[in-house]
Amino acid sequence: MAWDSNRPVPWRRLIREWVIYTGVMVAVFLLFLRDRLSAGPFIGLLLSGPVYLALGAVLAKFGYQRATLREAREKARMREAQQCATSTSGAATGPRAKPAPTRRTAGSGSNRPTSSRKRR
Repeated sequence: MAWDSNRPVPWRRLIREWVIYTGVMVAVFLLFLRDRLSAGPFIGLLLSGPVYLALGAVLAKFGYQRATLREAREKARMREAQQCATSTSGAATGPRAKPAPTRRTAGSGSNRPTSSRKRR
């Protein structure tokens, strides 16, 4: 898609996602870097905010919009309902037919290899 300056940017969503990410990462830093904790990771997290917001805004202007969890669940439900409808109204209403026996299955004789030597 092409750049469209009239497309809206979901600022609240972008900021909320970045705040959640920052909170999770602060918890991870505090949990795993207890002894070696410095200001560096926290400064990096703060600097990642404007970068994330700018990249999200550019992608939104190009027309990219991720589906929300609600939309993804709804799409999955629709797909499941459609599959149920097609499987119940399809041509195959009975149980599936048994495949023809092959050399690898037990239908063509014994599966045991023949031995030329007899055991004593």
